[in-house]
Amino acid sequence: MAIETLNQMIATHPEVLRNLKRAQITRYAVDQREGLVLPCGALSTWTPPESTGRSPKDTVIVRYPELEEHIDWTSPNNLSIDPETFHRLWIDALTVLWKKPRVYVTDRVIGADPQYAMPVQTVTDFALTSLFTMNMFRPVPSKIDKSLFADKPFTLLVAPYDKIDTSRYEGRLRKREDGTTSDMIIAMDFKNRLGLVYGSAYCGSAKKLMFTAMNYYLPHENILPLHCSANEDHQGNVSLFLGLSGTGKTTLSADKNRSLIGDDEHGWDENGIANFEHGCYAKLIDLEPEKEPEIYKAVFSHREIEENGVIIENCMTYPNGTVDQFDARLTQNSRVSYPLRYLSNVKIKGTGRHPSTIIFLTADANGVLPPISRLNAEQTMLWFLMGYTSKLAGTETGIKEPQTTFSRFFGQPFMANKPSYYANLLGRKMKQHKTRVFLVNTGWSGGPYGTGSRIDITQTRAMLDAAMEGQLDNVSYTENKRFHLSVPDSCPGVNAEILHPENTWSDKNAFEQRAEALAREFSDYFDQAYSNADIDPAVRVQCPGK
Repeated sequence: MAIETLNQMIATHPEVLRNLKRAQITRYAVDQREGLVLPCGALSTWTPPESTGRSPKDTVIVRYPELEEHIDWTSPNNLSIDPETFHRLWIDALTVLWKKPRVYVTDRVIGADPQYAMPVQTVTDFALTSLFTMNMFRPVPSKIDKSLFADKPFTLLVAPYDKIDTSRYEGRLRKREDGTTSDMIIAMDFKNRLGLVYGSAYCGSAKKLMFTAMNYYLPHENILPLHCSANEDHQGNVSLFLGLSGTGKTTLSADKNRSLIGDDEHGWDENGIANFEHGCYAKLIDLEPEKEPEIYKAVFSHREIEENGVIIENCMTYPNGTVDQFDARLTQNSRVSYPLRYLSNVKIKGTGRHPSTIIFLTADANGVLPPISRLNAEQTMLWFLMGYTSKLAGTETGIKEPQTTFSRFFGQPFMANKPSYYANLLGRKMKQHKTRVFLVNTGWSGGPYGTGSRIDITQTRAMLDAAMEGQLDNVSYTENKRFHLSVPDSCPGVNAEILHPENTWSDKNAFEQRAEALAREFSDYFDQAYSNADIDPAVRVQCPGK
């Protein structure tokens, strides 16, 4: 019924623009003043304050009885909505779009491997949203008929700047703290393969909705979806970087010496690794050309407006087109969307071999975790289940200071299935392909946030290079007994003192107290999340604080 009503809206709308060329859709965005044209040819745009980040409290899954055995409804991120309410919202959104002067339709796919590329049709009234899908979603491959999703397409409806008529949804949608009903929704109907973004102008809402959809469907096909970036060296050795937003996935995987496969979302099947996307959606705050030359060049290189398509979102921009990426007054979560091909060292095909190295990234605001540690099989499963980081300001609306968070699989908000679906797949694949794993802390050293300093990215890159090139395979290690980690005593190109974090603190008692407090947080969360779960005792004892 939902698809029929959509088709009816499209059939009766006076102006439907389908699969425009890049130059055409960019021109519509410019003419409709959806963004300011910068001297480099990029488009700078700003959203309302409530749309400067994801809106997890308004992100929901339509609840059907036949999905109960798969979806983990105990997860705080898996919020439900009833089918009747979703259908009403769908019809309202279609009515809104039908009244617009024009509607844009793009037909793309999610996934570089044609064996499981998922067709997705996006319908929106905002040209910039349509351009974003051209940046981020992939062109339809010639062999799409061979995909296991060929006859199971997904439909995404996006009305970014229209708000829900809350008078129709009292008691049906979330109540805000002030007692009013929320006027935005990001909803997923996995049964009918539908997505709805209504009232959220954050480009990431559409991107993450599709990522969540893939994360739901793929494990049922024996394919592991991962919230990670991926690159490969000249010999084709693949490395994966798992981590939440703000931990460095995009930055660290953009390496002039390694070909980028993708920066955020991948699948791991019997063929190896495949990027879900066609572009990058990188954080722009504090971007420096000296430290992140690849991203800076991709964003600010001069190109003709119509052929550019770079979208800068919520970054301080002045009328003369000057961009100040160090100004956080709008948000800490300023973003930029650009095609992968704008990077100088990228693998456009988007696929690679089975990974030889996996990097778990965390940004520890406590300043107590080592900057790099080697993980054995049991430790890997523990950290994969916990997904620890300090959530950074701006990644979600309302986050002002770093907060301790545990997000299993380094992407809990996007992993709808029960934990075993993902954990078991990773365990099997790691064992089969003998993948080595390291935990890398990109957070603070010498003290917590506000006292210490962020670990220098050049030092982090040196540690990563050593790990990926096998230079840490034969060095001596010291066991960090509190966090159950193996810490290298030396690393090429790195000051050995920083490898053991207690050495960088002037107040050793303060370090011990802070470290012990974090270990207790680990233990308490593990007991809360997994006390009744069927987890190997050898994995349980690897939890800090145990």
